[in-house]
Amino acid sequence: MRIFTIGYEGATMAEFLAALTRAGVERVIDVRALPNSRRPGFSKNMLAASLAEAGIDYVHLKQLGTPKRGRDAAKRGDVATLREVYEVQLALPEAQAQAAAMRVLAAEKPSALLCYERDPCHCHRTLLLAAKGADATVIDLFA
Repeated sequence: MRIFTIGYEGATMAEFLAALTRAGVERVIDVRALPNSRRPGFSKNMLAASLAEAGIDYVHLKQLGTPKRGRDAAKRGDVATLREVYEVQLALPEAQAQAAAMRVLAAEKPSALLCYERDPCHCHRTLLLAAKGADATVIDLFA
């Protein structure tokens, strides 16, 4: 299985869509706990509409997002706390179910996990794939 990841930090919607299209992504799996953004076009409803217009499916898996304490740790560069918080999150039954759904969705068609951070090393999507997608080939896209 192959899974793409993409962060929209610093990207315009046009750059973001171009990166997905170039890679052949057919579905975006949003793994943000809160699918809101100050960046124009990247909040859930507008994002879903832009993706649909480009022929790309959108799915939001909220339980795979990072709780506030983990997001705050990530902003401070406190990777140890981010890992600790996210490990607890992934152990929840709801997150386990959504991780299984993520794998099914990614196996159906070329899919990209979406979060804010451009660099996947600073994002929980890397922790998610290490825990629940270790057998996948991960391709990081930069918008």
